Amino acid sequence: MRKEQHPKGWNEIKTNDSWALFKIMGEFVNGFEKMSKIGPCVSIFGSARTKEDNKYYQLATSIAKSIAEAGYGVITGGGPGIMEAGNRGAHLAGGTSVGLNIDLPFEQHDNPYIDGDKSLDFDYFFVRKVMFVKYSQGFVVMPGGFGTLDELFEAITLIQTNKIEKFPIILVGSQFWTGLIEWVKNTMLTEGNISPNDLDLIKIVDTEEEVVAIIDSFYKGRSLSPNF
Repeated sequence: MRKEQHPKGWNEIKTNDSWALFKIMGEFVNGFEKMSKIGPCVSIFGSARTKEDNKYYQLATSIAKSIAEAGYGVITGGGPGIMEAGNRGAHLAGGTSVGLNIDLPFEQHDNPYIDGDKSLDFDYFFVRKVMFVKYSQGFVVMPGGFGTLDELFEAITLIQTNKIEKFPIILVGSQFWTGLIEWVKNTMLTEGNISPNDLDLIKIVDTEEEVVAIIDSFYKGRSLSPNF
């Protein structure tokens, strides 16, 4: 027999929230301690649903391999699809391969290409997102869904508002991304909701050579360090 449901009282909610703070702090401490040791990395984002035979999976693998060969580590969300491709490319090049996993009811599971000592698990999206932003020297954004767009626009917002240091944001796949960027130009920019120089934060490319060239050019003569 189903038990009658009842809403939590404010006192119960307040108590649960207070205890949750310790878990949140624990995730931050563990993440900061591990991520501070990995060195300069580039994050690769994209759909968890992308299959191995998809052209973007194969391109993400090549991009990650080139990034690792250029001396950077690779950070992904640690799951399947484009995340797996990113870790796979770094693994193939013998580079640093980091996975920031999140506990989800579907899609997410560890991929086998993450370094054994560089797989972190998170319950909170916002803690995980801090790790991506703080320890990435660039974002490479492959075709994906809402989660991919969330990471993309948060990075743009934080750079636009000077909350973090500027770093390269590279969209891979002109066929996929051009429509979105045209809407940003023709609607957001036209109506005055963003500034023209905000568009300079984003580059659209189609090859791994272009990705590495943008990252190398950006950091020529610059020091590499966490973003805040």
